Amino acid sequence: MLRGKKVEKRRIFRISLILPVAHFGKWMKNHPADKPSNMGKSKKGSIKKHLAQDPVFAPIVKGVKLPDLELTSDVYHRLLKTIVFQQLSGKAATTIYERFLALFPDGYPYPDHLLQLSIEELRSVGLSRSKAQYVQNVAQHFIDHDLVRQDWSKLRDDEIRRELTSIKGVGNWTAEMILMFALGRKDILPLGDHAIQQSMKQLYRLPQTGRSLQREMERIAQKWRPYRAVACRYLWHWRDTVL
Repeated sequence: MLRGKKVEKRRIFRISLILPVAHFGKWMKNHPADKPSNMGKSKKGSIKKHLAQDPVFAPIVKGVKLPDLELTSDVYHRLLKTIVFQQLSGKAATTIYERFLALFPDGYPYPDHLLQLSIEELRSVGLSRSKAQYVQNVAQHFIDHDLVRQDWSKLRDDEIRRELTSIKGVGNWTAEMILMFALGRKDILPLGDHAIQQSMKQLYRLPQTGRSLQREMERIAQKWRPYRAVACRYLWHWRDTVL
């Protein structure tokens, strides 16, 4: 539930005060954690045709095949995973995340269970002190604001971004990754992403840096609307191929 009124700040260790764990499990069963995006071929084709109208971008659209996304309605779980994976190599991050999940009896980090763990217990599986605090911040926020049952599909991109970035440890980039890769929002443009910046500088031969670069990126990306997130996925895969 988004904040419409002031919420009392308190430390809650039992999510059952809001939603019994059994009901939470039922909710999770009705909202599978991961599911392939079901965009049809005609929709994919129309998006590719739209993006290919940019003559500079057209060769990338033609040469890169995008894999399907694993979308999820479980923003809480995906947010924890995103925090754990930040600034780590894929193999190291996967190992730490598997150890993190092993701390919980059924392998799911329910908010109340996560808050019962000490920072040192979380650090014992490889989390840094700051990440251990951040994942607990997420758990506390989802309890305090009753977000476990939130239907994210009913919220605008800016509402979700504002909600998530109000959690200490969740920045704009993290919120954008959730919007793009968990919820499948198609018109997100992560201007602060280093790989996107470097890809656009190379592709469009941009000399700018800093905020000037971001303004130019935003101007160029106007022609990609309403599929800027899809364009960014092309750029990420293209950069991996080129490098």
